[in-house]
Amino acid sequence: MQNVGRPEADTVPGRCGYQGAPGAFSHEACLDLRPWDEAVAYETFAEVLDALKAGQIGAALIPVENSTIGRVEPAATLIEQSDLTVVSEAWRPIRLALMAPHGASLRTVKTAESHPVALRQCPASLASLGVTPVEAFDTAGAARAVAEAGDPTRAAVAPARAAEVYDLSILRNDIQDSSDNRTRFVLLSAGIA
Repeated sequence: MQNVGRPEADTVPGRCGYQGAPGAFSHEACLDLRPWDEAVAYETFAEVLDALKAGQIGAALIPVENSTIGRVEPAATLIEQSDLTVVSEAWRPIRLALMAPHGASLRTVKTAESHPVALRQCPASLASLGVTPVEAFDTAGAARAVAEAGDPTRAAVAPARAAEVYDLSILRNDIQDSSDNRTRFVLLSAGIA
């Protein structure tokens, strides 16, 4: 990230918003790139940007582009239409894992739930496994739902960290179709950069 130091004029210093549930790629980006901030989860990209504009958080870390699929929507458009300042950006490697409840296996799994953007990064891998993609609001949210259901026919596509957070077994690592799968995150501020 080009300017990851502590910003001088955050609205609410110490709070960085992201879209998704704990364990999501955006959550990982907050933990890794803004370790001094409390990472604050929001269900939608619009909610994160609204919280930043309202001064409830001092910064937001949002994915806007992926090397495999292009623009991350609706995030990229929402940012372009906002009055928010892009303070810095960083490309981060994205490694997708297929995870399921303990006791599940590649033979038992029939569906894989995840955010639509993540599912678009691994269609060939899922097809080769005979697994049907199912859209969810978030990668880690899908992992949480799969864990809560405890159904060995359901899996999630999410960061490996989500398996730890929701006590799931990783059935296969690196299921992204491109070995150079990366996402560009932008750090946003409501103030002038």
